[in-house]
Amino acid sequence: MENFRKVRTSEEEIPLPFPDLPPDVVEMRVKEGSKIRNLMNFAMAQMELKGSRQIVFSGCGRAVTKTITCVEIMKRKLGGLHQVTKVRYKTLLEVWENQDPLPGSPAQKLTVHKNVPSICILLSRDPLDPNQTGYQPPEPQPGLGMLLGQAGEDTSSSSTKGLKRPMPPPREEMLPKKLQVQVPNSPRCSGLTANRLDCHH
Repeated sequence: MENFRKVRTSEEEIPLPFPDLPPDVVEMRVKEGSKIRNLMNFAMAQMELKGSRQIVFSGCGRAVTKTITCVEIMKRKLGGLHQVTKVRYKTLLEVWENQDPLPGSPAQKLTVHKNVPSICILLSRDPLDPNQTGYQPPEPQPGLGMLLGQAGEDTSSSSTKGLKRPMPPPREEMLPKKLQVQVPNSPRCSGLTANRLDCHH
């Protein structure tokens, strides 16, 4: 295969694994070389400007991670989206061509079929069946999360304050000699030069 170069890749066309989708649902097909910014600009325009209620992100092979990233960005930006995730295998068709054919012979081509993992994620503003496999409910709204976070902080701070009770004084022998006497202008300071405290009356 060292003299062969991949000249074309095509995906197996299979229907989306979601029943009862509207015929005009937007499918974002994420490729390995797709730019996330371009994908998100188009997807957000469909959901916000054109008022689409549902959108599907799909990707296979090395594009699976990028597909999930796009979904998480959209969920964070819009909020309140129901999600259904389906994982399956898809067949890729790769065509390889010999770049160093024998003189006078036609170029050799190889066709390779590869089964790769594929992911399809449906995002919907409308409620979906929570009993179907792969369903995830909407995440809490950012405002509510912040309020809960603040409540948690208040609770933790109050519990921290509760821990700051007067503690019994530690045993004197456990303290360094420097810390045993910290009272300034004390008449006893003159006898504590051995503790590295120099007091002047």
